[in-house]
Amino acid sequence: MRVEIWSDIACPWCYIGKARFEAGLAAFAHRDEVEVVHRSFELDPKAPPASDVPVLDMLAAKYGVSRAQAEQMEARVAAAAAQEGLGYRSDRIHGNTFDLHRLLHLGAAHGRQEALLDAFYRANFAEARPLGDPAVLAELATGAGLPADEVARVLADPDAYAREVRADERAAAELGATGVPFFVIDRRYGISGGQPAEVFREALERAHADGVVEIVPAGDAEVCGPDGCAVPGH
Repeated sequence: MRVEIWSDIACPWCYIGKARFEAGLAAFAHRDEVEVVHRSFELDPKAPPASDVPVLDMLAAKYGVSRAQAEQMEARVAAAAAQEGLGYRSDRIHGNTFDLHRLLHLGAAHGRQEALLDAFYRANFAEARPLGDPAVLAELATGAGLPADEVARVLADPDAYAREVRADERAAAELGATGVPFFVIDRRYGISGGQPAEVFREALERAHADGVVEIVPAGDAEVCGPDGCAVPGH
C-alpha cells in the first residue's frame, strides 16, 4: 500500500495531522506493508520568500480579528498540538515555502524526506526558526542527512525540483484537494483533514481489506486551505 500525503510546512494541521496519522499507522496490523510519500502543496504561493511578518499579524489580517483574538486562536491550536506531544510556538514568521518543498524532493531522492520534513516542522512550529533564511534551511537539510553540496546547489537554483513541486500540486488539484492535509491511499481512498488516529487506522484497514474507493471528508477535522486554517472553537 502507498499513502501519499499532501501538506505544507506552514500548515499547523499538517503538523498535527502527521502525528495523528503516524499513531493510526502504528496501530495498523499491516503497517510494514505501507509506503508513505509526502507531496507538495503551497497554501500561500504568493508569500515573499524571505518574510519578517509574524504569524499572529498575518492571522489577524486574514481573519479580520484583533491580535488578541489571533493569540486566542493560536492557543487553541497549540492545545491540540500538545495533545499529540508536539511543541508549538506562536512567535514564528509567515513566509513562502517553495524552497522547503524543493528541498523535500531532494530529500526524497536521498531517502531522507521524512527526516527533513520532521526537521522543518519542528523548526517552524516548536522552535519558531526563520525558514526563509537559506542558512537555516541548509543547516536543517544537512542535519537531516543531505549532502551539503547538493543542498547548496538546490538553494542556488530556483528551478531545481521546481517541476516536481508543480507536479505534486497539479496532482492534488486533479484529486480534488482544496486544502491540506490530504491523505490518499493507493490513489483510491482519500482522507481530508487532521482526523483522529482511529480514522486513519480504520481507513487503512478498509483499503487493505476491500479496496473501496472512497473520500473521507474533513467534517469536524481541521484542515488548512488558501483562505486559512480551521481553529477549534472558532
